[in-house]
Amino acid sequence: MAGGIGERFWPMSRESRPKQFIDILGTGKTLLQQTYDRFMGVCRPENIFVVTNKKYRQLVQEQIPQLGADRLICEPTRKNTAPCIAYAAYKIYEMDPEATMVVAPSDHIILKEDLFADIIRSALGAAAKENRLFTLGITPSRPDTGYGYIQFDDDSAYHEDQRLKKVKTFTEKPDKKMAESFLESGDFLWNSGIFIWSCEAIINAFEQYQPEISYIFREARDKYNTPEEQSYMDVAYAACKSISIDYAIMEKADNVHVFVSDFGWSDLGTWGSLFDARPKDDHNNAVVGENAMLYDCEDCIVNIPDDKLVVIQGLEDYIISEADDTLLICRKSQEQQIRKFVNDIKLKKGDAYI
Repeated sequence: MAGGIGERFWPMSRESRPKQFIDILGTGKTLLQQTYDRFMGVCRPENIFVVTNKKYRQLVQEQIPQLGADRLICEPTRKNTAPCIAYAAYKIYEMDPEATMVVAPSDHIILKEDLFADIIRSALGAAAKENRLFTLGITPSRPDTGYGYIQFDDDSAYHEDQRLKKVKTFTEKPDKKMAESFLESGDFLWNSGIFIWSCEAIINAFEQYQPEISYIFREARDKYNTPEEQSYMDVAYAACKSISIDYAIMEKADNVHVFVSDFGWSDLGTWGSLFDARPKDDHNNAVVGENAMLYDCEDCIVNIPDDKLVVIQGLEDYIISEADDTLLICRKSQEQQIRKFVNDIKLKKGDAYI
């Protein structure tokens, strides 16, 4: 899934080039390219699909030129994750009714890729045998309030893989006290947003729990993988409600299982998570930008174009990011304000800076 706008990473991430299309880690590859390469080790290239907004079609084609045009699914409008997953599931089912599928965001970090591939293969094996919905839960290392949580039944070891547990509850981002209690209990995991199931299983779930959504995509059965597909979706997508897969399916279904996982995961949802992922200098600053010069600075994250000389003195725990004639200076502890900044800019300055 590569259709988000990455608003929380403004000004580095813009509507014209969101974070999944940026080399946000300074590795020489964008997050989308890294995700594509990761799945090259799990399945054949022709079985990799990218779902994105139609305005990003060219960006995807530029960054993954080897991706077949029939493997690029373009949504006409953003409707959150449930409709885009339904679209992909129905389309792939028409190609292969016995297909299993992995749903993965394009903007996550996976540090231990061998462990990730191993657990994905195990999950695909389970999904091929059972009418169940599987997700990956990350063993939490801290009481983070920025993630959703999954509670599992520790006595429900299922299948031959002892990492697989029955899901009891899903909880949206908790407050600090609740997150601390989750960590202490030992039966809560971070919700990774990575899912594995057979196309048949997820389609059955949509039919049962979201009949309005399933109707839209079921009616397109004779149009998938034909020249009529895009024109149908351009009209029909407007009728889809905007809803996440968690609210639409996962929190309602009674056949959800979770793999307890630990493979160096981060969803890169905030500047703070990016700070954690980047290498640091001797004063714990995470700096991208060949000509950024820091004096008496600590615990800052700096993102400056290589062609800009920037001198920063005396800051502690700040975000400093410059891109496309915009500059953000904000305390890391106040980064939740960035969405407000973006909304204010839209109202007062228009979309040129967004």
